[in-house]
Amino acid sequence: MTSLPRPRQDSSLGILCLCAGLGLFSVQDLILKLLSGSYPLSQAMVFRSLTALPLLLLLAARDGGLGTLFTPGTKAMIGRGLVMFVAYAAYYLALPALPLASVVALYFSAPLFITILSVPMLGETVGWRRGAAVLAGFGGVLIILRPGAGVFEIAALLPVLSGLCYGLSMIFARKLGAHESAAAMAFWGNLVFLAIASLMALAFGGSTAPDLHPSLAFLLRAWVWPTALDATLMAGCGVIAALGLTLLTQAYRIADANAVTPFEYSAMLWGVLWGWAFFAEWPDAVAWSGIAIIVTAGLYVLWRERQLQKGS
Repeated sequence: MTSLPRPRQDSSLGILCLCAGLGLFSVQDLILKLLSGSYPLSQAMVFRSLTALPLLLLLAARDGGLGTLFTPGTKAMIGRGLVMFVAYAAYYLALPALPLASVVALYFSAPLFITILSVPMLGETVGWRRGAAVLAGFGGVLIILRPGAGVFEIAALLPVLSGLCYGLSMIFARKLGAHESAAAMAFWGNLVFLAIASLMALAFGGSTAPDLHPSLAFLLRAWVWPTALDATLMAGCGVIAALGLTLLTQAYRIADANAVTPFEYSAMLWGVLWGWAFFAEWPDAVAWSGIAIIVTAGLYVLWRERQLQKGS
C-alpha cells in the first residue's frame, strides 16, 4: 500500500484547479439538460462512469501509481463517493425542472455550507465578518428559492441538498488529502457512481407516464437506444467527469477551504450563459437580486480571507 506525503499548500494553484473544474462541469450540466427529456439519469451516469473509468486509472497511475487506490483510507474514499453521488444526482434531477441559472444559483449554498462545516470538521477559523457574509449568502439563496411564493417549485430543494452534500464531500477531500491522491478519490467516487447508477437502471427500468414531474421522469424513465450524437455526448461527460472530479478534489487538497470556496461562484457565469444561449432562459429581477447577494457575500469572504493572511 502507498501513502502520499501531505500535499504542498498552494492557494493560487488550488483556485486555478477549482475554476477549471467548474468550467468543465458546466459543459456537463448543459449536456445533461439537453438529454434529460429523452433519456433516464441512470443511463447518462452509466455511460459517463464507464468512459471515465479508464481515464481515472491512467490519472491514478500517473499520480503516484495504482497502489494509491488501495490504502487504509479506501473505505473512507468510498464513503465520500456515496456523499458525492447524492450531491450530483440531486443536482442532475433538478436540471429538467428548473432554468439552468436557477439550478446553479441554488446549488451555491455549497460554498456557504463548506465555510460553515470547515469550523467543526477542519478546525478552521471563521470570524464574525465572514459568518455574517455566509448568512447574507443564505439570504440570497432564499430569495431565489422563494419559499411560500406561488412560483415555488419543489425541485428547487434538490440543488440545495446537492450543495450540502457537495460541501461535505469537499470537506472530506480536505481531510483525506493528507494521505490520498486526488485521482484515487475521483476513481472511487466514479466507481460508486457506476455501481449505484447500474442499480438504479435495474430498479427504475420501466416505462413512465407522460404526465410525471420532469425530475421524476428523468429518474424513472426506461433506457432507450441513443443516437450516435447522444451516445457521444454521454461519453463526453465521462471525460469531463474524470478531469473535473480530479481538478475539484485537487483544489481542496492543496488549499484551505475558506480560500478556494469563493471561486465556486464562477460557475454562475456559465449557468447564465448556457441557459441564455441554448434554452432562452434569463433570470428575472428577483433571481438576479438573489444572485447578486450570493456573489457579493462570496467576494467579501474572499476579501476577508486575504486580509487575514496579511495579518489585519
